Amino acid sequence: MSGNKNRNRKRHHCGQKPEKFKPGEKSILLIGPPNVGKSVFFNYFTGLEASVGNYAGTTVEFSRGRMAIRGFQYDLIDVPGTYTLDATNPAEKVAVDMLKQRPAGIVCVLDANSLESGLYLLYQVLEFKLPTVVAINRSDLARERGYLTDFNTLESELGIPVIETVALTSQGLEAVREKIFSAPVSSEPLPEVSSQRWERAEKIAGKAQKIKTSRSGETKRQKLDPWLTNPWPGLPLAVLILSFIFAIIIGLGMGLRQYILLPFFRGLVFPPLIQGVEGIIPPGIIRDILIGEYGFLIKGLEWPLALVFPYVLSFYFALSVLEDSGYLPRFGILLDGIMAKIGLRGSNIIPLLLGYGCAIPGILGTRALESKKERIMISTMISLAVPCISQSGAFFALLAEVSILVVLALFAFSILAMFVAGLVMDRLLPGKRMDTVLEIPELLFPRPRFLGRKVLMRIKGYIFNGAVPMVMAVGIASLFYETGILVFVGRILSPLIEQWLRLPQEAAVPLVLGIVRRELAVLPLVEMGLSQTQLLVGAIVALFYVPCIAVLATLAREFNLKIAALILLVTVATAFLTGGLLARILELIF
Repeated sequence: MSGNKNRNRKRHHCGQKPEKFKPGEKSILLIGPPNVGKSVFFNYFTGLEASVGNYAGTTVEFSRGRMAIRGFQYDLIDVPGTYTLDATNPAEKVAVDMLKQRPAGIVCVLDANSLESGLYLLYQVLEFKLPTVVAINRSDLARERGYLTDFNTLESELGIPVIETVALTSQGLEAVREKIFSAPVSSEPLPEVSSQRWERAEKIAGKAQKIKTSRSGETKRQKLDPWLTNPWPGLPLAVLILSFIFAIIIGLGMGLRQYILLPFFRGLVFPPLIQGVEGIIPPGIIRDILIGEYGFLIKGLEWPLALVFPYVLSFYFALSVLEDSGYLPRFGILLDGIMAKIGLRGSNIIPLLLGYGCAIPGILGTRALESKKERIMISTMISLAVPCISQSGAFFALLAEVSILVVLALFAFSILAMFVAGLVMDRLLPGKRMDTVLEIPELLFPRPRFLGRKVLMRIKGYIFNGAVPMVMAVGIASLFYETGILVFVGRILSPLIEQWLRLPQEAAVPLVLGIVRRELAVLPLVEMGLSQTQLLVGAIVALFYVPCIAVLATLAREFNLKIAALILLVTVATAFLTGGLLARILELIF
């Protein structure tokens, strides 16, 4: 943050009159730097009943929920994380705009481990003359590192309530809720320019926080960092960690699928359902649409809930463990040298990994990147070769029982394709590689309560954004199949499907359905009795095949229609070219 000390920009809103906290006014802002724990505050105060949307006229997302204070209801708004209010990027501009709208109050969450830079941000917030409460979070980690913070001194110097918090254990959160109701506006003289703010922040931080050096000099968790971020032994450890995660995803998912969900649906749900439909609806097209080969009531439940859901659950559990432990940024540092070979940074691995949950959050995660070249490269790589969790679940359902090696080969092919695509785009797209800047959080043991909440929120997202659209798509597929439309399309695509890809004609069905939902390019293959080579070819085609409609819409909104169309063209061409070549190679080998 020292580079900001030389900025000398005056504010034009310093003359606004202070306002007292007014019960019944609309909103309270939750402001702080990234990775400070604001989301834990937000979830605690709103009870997870929240919505996420884009700020008007921008692509910047923020969360909004309802917060109760002494019987009054307020909109709590989680402002996009920002280190300053200098308005040098979209997130900072949105934060400034929200403050200008004169909310009822502000909860400013700062990190006890980075007090000086946090106070710089706080002084910028205080310029708006709004009722403010300061929460100094992660104080437990600061004490572990040897930082001793005098919160009374901070409160005296700032002239507003300062509360020590440990969000993960809910320590101090109720005090924050109580204090905001009577929060004052700071009456202390405020520095007006950037250099003065830094000087004042440095002075107060030095006065309120002392460093007590422990005998070891660093915490046990800090001693692990070189093991996780240096090539040796970081890379072998990364292979072991990711192999363990992969085993959890497949093992837990397959166990839930084989021993719980499939027996439940096929033994308890489907028989009475089929019997009921047969007793009410006579034989014909309507009955076939409901319980036929692509029956809406059968496949519409089995595919999203029995085949895909168990792998979704195991994946989100594994991903949440990686996130909450703090390993992902360290993995990014470890891969920085490899990513540099394709013009990217190690930190770019995070939106790529988000893409394995869903392509849309992965693409939206590129908004924080400084280079448009990086954004286009990452978004193209996600759209081309990163299977979303629904599609990954479908791949596991399709291939895991045949051979784990085939599953590993598919995902290895995915990584190879991303690397090749990165090499090509790095040479074709203008722009240069940016320096790696990555904030490294403390290594932590994931807390079961918060881990469970995060997994439940993501499962809720899968139900509404994945399972429900999949059920609707299965209904469309059933209608098209029973009316003969898919058979007609299959005949048209027969030369491409049978002669080039060496797949049966009915494989045209998943290619049509894959346009609606990516996993539907895979699931119909499960029951076609394909050979191992055909399964692998079909999976490779499905992997590179068109992004679903929602992803294409996101690409068009984030960039433009031309880029979305180019990515669509690249994915389709890659899918059929790679699938056909692979079919011939496997034909020669086997």
